[in-house]
Amino acid sequence: MEIERINEYTVKFFISYVDIEQRGFDREEIWYNRERSEELFWEMMDEVHDEEEFSVEGPLWIQVQALDKGLEVLVTKAQLSKDGQKFELPIPGGKMKDLPVDEKIEEILDQHFNPDFSDDDILEEGPLEFVLAFKDFEDVISLSSRTGLERLVTKLYYFEGKYCLYVEFPEEEFEEEEEIDDILSLLLEYGYETELTIHRIQEYGKEIIADNVFAELQKYFR
Repeated sequence: MEIERINEYTVKFFISYVDIEQRGFDREEIWYNRERSEELFWEMMDEVHDEEEFSVEGPLWIQVQALDKGLEVLVTKAQLSKDGQKFELPIPGGKMKDLPVDEKIEEILDQHFNPDFSDDDILEEGPLEFVLAFKDFEDVISLSSRTGLERLVTKLYYFEGKYCLYVEFPEEEFEEEEEIDDILSLLLEYGYETELTIHRIQEYGKEIIADNVFAELQKYFR
């Protein structure tokens, strides 16, 4: 890994895809697996600290550029505002972004390691969604016969030897937490929640049913 100290607050480093794989990380998973991307990032930062004595205190501004042979990462430490209540992070265009002192570093990482992250994700959670995995297709068929699932947004995929069901609870359809909990309990009777992201499944998996999974299955497996 090549490291360049820019100034007191900023450091830039380049890590090749070969180096990433030699460290035990998959080239694709660092974009779609949040835990693995954070693990790689902090491993790199430990190395930066050892070589450049660049300590991490408070939130960071992290700019990641994907190049043909690797990743170029620019890391800038936030500076505490004069009143001591906010950190100031430099952002493109010469502007400053103020963040509360308790801003989570994971949110900063998401902005740069997760290509689908936006500032709106911090401000509002959006609809509840997750991915279920099933050991056997028969379990998906059995689940489709249960009632109360018609309002869910669902998609079915086949990925790495198992069936994966994307489930979304539309906000306009589900307002009571108790109702959501009941449906979640029902779903988990047949499948199990997985850490796989829908983005990775869509990219590398095979789409089986694009929409209304349960209704489609009932057409053929009543």
